[in-house]
Amino acid sequence: MLFQPPISPRYSKMSPAKLASGIAARKAQLGKKLVILGHHYQQDEVIAYADFTGDSLKLSQLAAAQKEAEFVVFCGVHFMAESADILTTDRVKVILPDLSAGCSMADMAAIDQLEVAWEQLTAQTDATIIPITYVNSSAAIKAFCGGHGGACCTSSNARAVLEWALDGASPGRPDGRRKVLFLPDQHLGRNTAYTMGWPLDAMALYDPNEENGGLTAEQIRAATILLWKGHCSVHQLFTPKQIDELRAADPEYKVIVHPECDWPVVQKADLSGSTEFIIKTLEAAPAGSKWAVGTEVHLVHRLAERFEGVKTIRLLSGIQCLCTTMYRIDAKHLLWVLDELAEGRVVNQIRVDPETKALARIALDRMLTLVESGGTKRALQTSTVD
Repeated sequence: MLFQPPISPRYSKMSPAKLASGIAARKAQLGKKLVILGHHYQQDEVIAYADFTGDSLKLSQLAAAQKEAEFVVFCGVHFMAESADILTTDRVKVILPDLSAGCSMADMAAIDQLEVAWEQLTAQTDATIIPITYVNSSAAIKAFCGGHGGACCTSSNARAVLEWALDGASPGRPDGRRKVLFLPDQHLGRNTAYTMGWPLDAMALYDPNEENGGLTAEQIRAATILLWKGHCSVHQLFTPKQIDELRAADPEYKVIVHPECDWPVVQKADLSGSTEFIIKTLEAAPAGSKWAVGTEVHLVHRLAERFEGVKTIRLLSGIQCLCTTMYRIDAKHLLWVLDELAEGRVVNQIRVDPETKALARIALDRMLTLVESGGTKRALQTSTVD
């Protein structure tokens, strides 16, 4: 986690109305030079000022598409701002309003741990290992994957990327020539592979804090999918018991969860999918339907308010499942960075060094080319860095 210096105490003394008018004035002053991005998990007081909302990759792509923007203020967490810096040109300055807004999942895979794991795993097997990283990872992890023949993935395209990485291998034809190292979220990897038909015993969990990942050489050779021991602290809060209790109380509820949830939770849910999948499913759901949602609380509450009186939407858990690091981005820090920009000072700029950026871009481009081409292997092989 990066250190955020204290901002002027005057921002804490401002009323919500004063903060709102200040942000609106700075947005008008900076005009098209400024783009504010708001992640779905962000609190409402920040989303209100976003020019675009979405998941992390969608927002980074939108930032790259803004031809007049000079400043991109990313109201999200650190790895998201890094992705925006990777995908935009050097002309664009990406700013994170609070440097302490990190991601516990991304922090569970450090580049030095991955380098050690790579040495250990490649020494134990003759198979080709393809590293695949969820976009919820640092630029250094993305760069490692790009430099070692791997790719990035999102929760919506993880299956397509895994199918490409396994090069036609299937549960009925595990040829043993290729393996996947999936990081940093074990649950997205496990849930995705299971939906592809891979049994749990075809997977092995690599713990970077254990000698040799806590695995024997035989376990490494036997596994097709090696899962990094990482997780999302928010989605870990949803449990099978919550689903059982909900259905016992009101069987009319359907349960939809994010694939970052534990495997047993996904198995008990009616549906599982990415944030965008969850939003689109609830938008298309019939009037009068009831939904319990296993994902971050701010998004769920926003959807519940949007469809109030039409359909019932509630959080699956009875506790507040919020992303505490995302919560560090607030109106005070947003106004502060905008005030600084208006005075000609760029604060909290997120910069990815050129070598890391180039390799990370390879991993992102491989994923994007795969999705755009409909999954052809050749398209991935010819992906280049801009």
